[in-house]
Amino acid sequence: ASGKLAENFVQPAIPRFDGHHDHWSMLMENFLRSKEYWDLVEMRYNVPEESTLTAAQQRKLEELKLKDLKVKNYLFQSIDRAILETILQKDTSKHIWDSMKRKYQGSARVKRAQLQALRRDFETLQMKNGESVTEYFARTMGIANKMRIHGDKLDDGSIVEKILRSMAPKFNYIVCSIEKSNDTAKMSIDELQSSLLVHEQQLNRGTTERVN
Repeated sequence: ASGKLAENFVQPAIPRFDGHHDHWSMLMENFLRSKEYWDLVEMRYNVPEESTLTAAQQRKLEELKLKDLKVKNYLFQSIDRAILETILQKDTSKHIWDSMKRKYQGSARVKRAQLQALRRDFETLQMKNGESVTEYFARTMGIANKMRIHGDKLDDGSIVEKILRSMAPKFNYIVCSIEKSNDTAKMSIDELQSSLLVHEQQLNRGTTERVN
């Protein structure tokens, strides 16, 4: 019984729109289907003249309005404010869904602009002060993977070269050592991360010993 109770509290995460409409819409549709709300997005409910409704029809309409408000709330949480502000009609969840589809689905111009922005982000990447090796690799690979999804033929060797060029100054010694002793064009990302993690641990140990 306790296992079933714990399972009931597990809520699926609301899919965040990250610019990839096809992927997001698939995840969001699955999410809304799991909540039994997809019919509101797929087929907008009609609002009849309320003065002609029976009490039962009025209750049914109020239920539909409440469901649609819940779907809109999920969409508001999923889509960044800057994008929501470009959507003029937000009367129903279907209005929002259809507007997102028109703006982002299959638009070559939008995809080119997104890829150009990602390439700029990749080129200007620099390891931040206080950022760990693991955090920087995750940030770099996040951008690199989005570039690949958008059609960029970015290979692992280019990612390795980029990371070596953009490490914090405290890694200069190990970067020089790696470049002298390895063919970086053939070096895997995992190998590079492992070498940098070892050096980071040594740096951290040295700092701790000096403090003590």
